[in-house]
Amino acid sequence: MQNNRYNKGLFEDWVPKPVQLLLILAFIILLFPMSSIYVGNLSYMVGETGQMAEYFMWANFAGTVGMGAAMPIAFRVKLAFKIRDKVVFILLLLALFNYIMATAEHPIIIVLISVLMNFFKMLALIEFMLPIMMILNPDGNRGKFYAMFYPFILGIAQIGGYLVTKEANYKGWEYVYFQSTVICLVLAIVALIFMHKKYFDKPLPLYYIDWISGLLFIISFSLLAYVLSFGKQQDWFTSEKILVASILSVVTFLILFIRQKTLKYPFLSFEIFSRSNVKHGMLMLLMLGMFMALSSVQNIYTVGIQNYDPIHNGNLNMMMLPGFIVAGIFAYKWFNAHKPIKYYIFAGFASMMLYSLLMYFYMVPELNYERWYLPMFFKGFGMCSLFISAWFYTLDNLEIGEMLAAIGIVMVWRTFIAIGIFSAIFSWFQYQFQIESLGNLAIYYDGMNLSQQNVMTNLKSIQFNAILAANKRLIGYVLIAGIGVLFYVITHHYGKDRYVLVKLRELTDATKREFRKEKKED
Repeated sequence: MQNNRYNKGLFEDWVPKPVQLLLILAFIILLFPMSSIYVGNLSYMVGETGQMAEYFMWANFAGTVGMGAAMPIAFRVKLAFKIRDKVVFILLLLALFNYIMATAEHPIIIVLISVLMNFFKMLALIEFMLPIMMILNPDGNRGKFYAMFYPFILGIAQIGGYLVTKEANYKGWEYVYFQSTVICLVLAIVALIFMHKKYFDKPLPLYYIDWISGLLFIISFSLLAYVLSFGKQQDWFTSEKILVASILSVVTFLILFIRQKTLKYPFLSFEIFSRSNVKHGMLMLLMLGMFMALSSVQNIYTVGIQNYDPIHNGNLNMMMLPGFIVAGIFAYKWFNAHKPIKYYIFAGFASMMLYSLLMYFYMVPELNYERWYLPMFFKGFGMCSLFISAWFYTLDNLEIGEMLAAIGIVMVWRTFIAIGIFSAIFSWFQYQFQIESLGNLAIYYDGMNLSQQNVMTNLKSIQFNAILAANKRLIGYVLIAGIGVLFYVITHHYGKDRYVLVKLRELTDATKREFRKEKKED
């Protein structure tokens, strides 16, 4: 008989089960797309505030850091407070943070609020994601759960981002945050009415949490986010600010790493990163980041060459939805049949290669909007497939305690570092290639065969051709690297082939020993 003080559900006993499920879905659908920074609204925010776009990109990356910092302590915080008290308090905080985001003018405040907002949002989402996990995954097959969870979550994110962009276009970007404030207040009232005021299980004290480690985690990765956001604008390591931020990021991370060795209850667990599947899984997530960073090149083309407005640009992301659905169905059948994960991962990277290949041939001055359906389908399929498979492989065979202790770093690595590093690299190379392309085009123009008036008339065309040539060259290098990625994925052992090779090596060594023994006897 369950203790009256504890309740492993979320809602009061009088709430019907179907209504409970609908409430859980409503909370997830409304909370998950809620963000401190909406990438589709960046142009509106930059234009109206007069701040550099790099500040908002920094805030966007910092939000991911906040989510990563919440993961190691999410379960302990869940046990420390009564469920209704915790959820209502966090929703009220989120309402306050959204209001501040709508009215703040200083970029540093936006960055700080971004960290806090995503930190607390993740603590609230955990309450609703755990019941969904139990409903969708009753037999404990994480692969089948990811196959249903990721298409749903990625789809919500794309739909939410598109709707937010449309609202910002017609009503102003501030309206989105005011609307989110109202949504959080309404959800707080719903939680107050329907949620029970009991503990999930035996309460755990919060003083075991090493808050200093959490602060070091946020500082280290936020400084790295600053470097990746402002690197191009500050000319990288020729800038004193970038140099100092890079050094401080490394130093604080080393302090964080050393500190975990001295704690009885460490904030993070670095021990799992010595495991083969975790190391190779992190490498695969880094490779996924390379392909996803091509979105910056795609954005240069759609905005700079095709002159798409934010709504049409956001609609391109909606074209990925069929890819998400197909990837989810494919993954569910794959994991249900217990097939080797190698070929599913290979299919994901092959799909990203097809997206990149189509992008390479689409670098032309004019392109029909309908042509985007095929590459965006491949991008959606590859992205969702690799979110499912690479995440599954990385965290395979980990105990729940180990997973929670390390998932923060893995999340930051997948969502921020992998994409941020390649986005920064691509941005720098695209600019260098563009200058080089302009130099190459200048060979054909001089004062003898082209007047100054004609140069000014054709300047836009010259600039467009330079951008197209730079984009095409950059995508070409990604395709070459992608061939190596496919070779690595198909030849990797995934913990099974390696076992066979070890046995073959042992058998070969035993045969050699027998041969030497017979030779000595002769």
